[in-house]
Amino acid sequence: MEGMENMEDITTRQSNRERVESSVMTDGASDYGLWSLVVLNSAIFIFFAFSFFKPQTRRDWRSFGAFSAFLVALFTEMYGFPLTLYFLSGWLQSQYPDVNWLAHDSGHLLEMLFGWKGSPHFGPFHLLSTVFIGLGFYLIAAGWRTLYAAQKAGQLATTGLYAHVRHPQYSGFVLIMFGFLLQWPTLLTLAMFPVLVWMYSRLSIHEERETEKAFGSDWRAYAARTPRFIPRLRNLRRKEIEEQE
Repeated sequence: MEGMENMEDITTRQSNRERVESSVMTDGASDYGLWSLVVLNSAIFIFFAFSFFKPQTRRDWRSFGAFSAFLVALFTEMYGFPLTLYFLSGWLQSQYPDVNWLAHDSGHLLEMLFGWKGSPHFGPFHLLSTVFIGLGFYLIAAGWRTLYAAQKAGQLATTGLYAHVRHPQYSGFVLIMFGFLLQWPTLLTLAMFPVLVWMYSRLSIHEERETEKAFGSDWRAYAARTPRFIPRLRNLRRKEIEEQE
């Protein structure tokens, strides 16, 4: 009897594996190779970011170009060719044999790995990513308005978001990329993320040197009280109290 049960278990597992592999061959193949969507989504998000960031200097274009490359890499795996899923398919299929890892929804890796049963578009990581992406675009847009007004007046930008951080737009780019990593992590974008964060950090330092030459002691006083990327909570609280008064 025990031998028969073992044979049944083996047969069941083999049947499940064949069913999953068949599903991968049929359903999964149709979920990718959608290169028109790669182009369309890349163009929409790049144009959206461009309309908010409005790069002018060579340094602006460099940072914007790196961000655009991140988006193209992301949407290529999201709709074109799922390189990460192919690369990890052996391990993923052995650990989660009932998941069709070449189906489009399976690209939401965090939802899949944590066993989310509903639509991944309403999963916790996807919803959290939407918050980060929306906040990132807000920082880029609001930061640009303040910076543009200050540059037009020949002044140092110290109001609005610039009262809390010295580089709100770079913070916005990082939040957007982090949001997309929560939503659709890939090996390539995971590798690009720390490189881009380092690049934005270096660009901010170069910009600060130029700004210090232009504004001298005013810049040094501003930099002493304002963090580079992450606002201090006590500064936010002080601003809130001042606005109430």
